[in-house]
Formats: sequence, structure tokens, C-alpha cells
Amino acid sequence: MTLHVVAELRAASGQEDRLRTALEAMIEPSLAEPGCLSYQPFTNPNDPAHMVVVEEWRDADALEKHFATEHFQHVAGVLEGVVAEPMVIRRLVAE
Repeated sequence: MTLHVVAELRAASGQEDRLRTALEAMIEPSLAEPGCLSYQPFTNPNDPAHMVVVEEWRDADALEKHFATEHFQHVAGVLEGVVAEPMVIRRLVAE
């Protein structure tokens, strides 16, 4: 059973472009991971500071390995300086 992840982020004032760039930089290395089936960031057209990343992983283990990758650790450091509030991560599975 695959694992879907919805991560919601809010950029600090004036940091929208930096957040978008950081999330877009995660697409290629994340998709190159063996357990990543889909990774797509989106911006709310009515609220450019609100961004959502929709991901699909083979399983929870693949997601945990993603969190340990160099590219995730790098972007986590970048996010500390550009988000207005903590990221909300929802893990979802089909019943």
C-alpha cells in the first residue's frame, strides 16, 4: 500500500520566491529516490505564501529514508529561514 503525503508550508513575508525555489529544487533528487513515486509542489493561487507539496511513496520506510537524505537535510535548513510557521505533514493511505 502506497503512502501519500501532503506537506503544507507558509512562507514568511517576502520569502515566497525562496520557498518556491527550495521546494522546486527537491523535485529531481526526490524522484530519483527508489521509493518516491510522485513529488509535486503547488502554490495556492489565492495566497502565494501558502504552498503544498503532494508526494507518493512506496511505503513509510521509503519516506523515512527520504527524511535522512542530504537534499532533504539541506532544504530543511533552508526552510528554517523562510517559513512563517512549522510545516504541517499529513500522511494518508487508501482504505
